[in-house]
Amino acid sequence: MRIATYNVNGVNGRLPVLLRWLAEAQPHIVCLQELKAPQERFPENAIRDAGYDAIWHGQKAWNGVAILSRVGAPVETRRGLPGDPDDVHSRYVEAAVNGVIVASLYLPNGNPRPGPKFDYKMRWFERLIVHAAELLATGMPVVIAGDFNVMPTERDVRRPERWLDDALFAPEVRDAYARLLRQGWTDALRTIHPDETIYTFWKYFRGAFERNDGLRIDHILLSPSVADRLKDAQVDRTPRGWDKTSDHAPVWVSLRDKS
Repeated sequence: MRIATYNVNGVNGRLPVLLRWLAEAQPHIVCLQELKAPQERFPENAIRDAGYDAIWHGQKAWNGVAILSRVGAPVETRRGLPGDPDDVHSRYVEAAVNGVIVASLYLPNGNPRPGPKFDYKMRWFERLIVHAAELLATGMPVVIAGDFNVMPTERDVRRPERWLDDALFAPEVRDAYARLLRQGWTDALRTIHPDETIYTFWKYFRGAFERNDGLRIDHILLSPSVADRLKDAQVDRTPRGWDKTSDHAPVWVSLRDKS
């Protein structure tokens, strides 16, 4: 089974790119972020015509997350990250899909730092850590995938010295990600590529993609029972080179069948 995550940077504006990638890559389950569309504007019919059932948590102009599946309809288990009833941002959706709990998340960017946006990012991260521990405690197979807006180590950014004051590379953000992993999660991409330079995001300007001046901020985390099934994890760079595409590339993991 192949599970992917893709920050589409506008699901309607990038719909031709998304549909082309779905047709070519044919992942079984896909987590999307940055839909930038209200609930009623999600392109459900086009997604269904591509062979996928979907659940989504939309928001006008900003945020938005979804889970697509061609191996059975996702059964929603949570909409919104628990811990703050006043948080109305559409950044988290979770579902049972084909025997796995799958969560799609879009963690806040947090810039500028310091400031209210950074404070919100850290509060959101702490809520994620609490909920992730609860998911692990169930003993169920769980995949948490999405745009974490975190570069975990210096290997995950081309020029780390230029990002020291950025909210994506702040010490407290990297520490929060490390604490999350220490619960027992496996960072699939880094497990398969422990020493490689590998990125998932490249800015649009100054030929960043062509120069491979990027960041690794899109991650797929696996609970222990899923990590035992990990065969491969890759960044699909090809769609990043297409016309009118997202500034992110899809990331995917391949899992062995349950024994």
